[in-house]
Amino acid sequence: MCGNSMSVPLPAVVPAARKATAAVIFLHGLGDTGHGWASAFTGIKTPHVKYICPHAPTIPVSLNMRMSMPAWFDIYSLNHDADEDASGIKRASENIKALIDHEVKNGIPSHRIILGGFSQGGALSLYTALTSQHKLAGVIALSCWLPLRNSFPQASACGANADVALLQCHGDADGIVPVHFGRQSVEKMKSLINPANITFKTYRGLAHDACPEEMVEVKRFIEKQLPPI
Repeated sequence: MCGNSMSVPLPAVVPAARKATAAVIFLHGLGDTGHGWASAFTGIKTPHVKYICPHAPTIPVSLNMRMSMPAWFDIYSLNHDADEDASGIKRASENIKALIDHEVKNGIPSHRIILGGFSQGGALSLYTALTSQHKLAGVIALSCWLPLRNSFPQASACGANADVALLQCHGDADGIVPVHFGRQSVEKMKSLINPANITFKTYRGLAHDACPEEMVEVKRFIEKQLPPI
């Protein structure tokens, strides 16, 4: 989605069972691809919703000794106060906004699109929602953090998503992205969007992963924010 887009395969897509009147765009985590999440959404899909799971480009990642792997942007460290790849985050976000544009041009209005992701993908979904001029139906942020948090509220280009619904979930045994990162991100989000529209769920014993209970919550959120029309 960023860098040389010619090298990135087309997204994994779970088509709607009937005419698609809504879409979920979901971004995978570091080192993953969209295929796993496409399979997960196949198990909870809603008939009128199309699920789009793009693949990140393969880039060198500083956190992993510059080894190349699928990543939306570079990560220098998982410390909460670490330097961040600002240019990479912004570039990746612009590519996700282009993907939203593509769906809008194909007939699904942005207010019928949920943007979400897991871990690094969830971080990118939060940043993109806050900086997008598209009014979205909702945001799903799993086991993640808000990147470039100190750039807000100034980085919010407009108030398009000031009232967006946010579902943020985190395992309390996450050893990769600790749950306090999620809690701190939620507190920051409460200052940027309507706090009444934020739901934060934690799952006892869950590591850096998803679980069936969490996916049920995701399904409910999608059905509430994207009802049939």
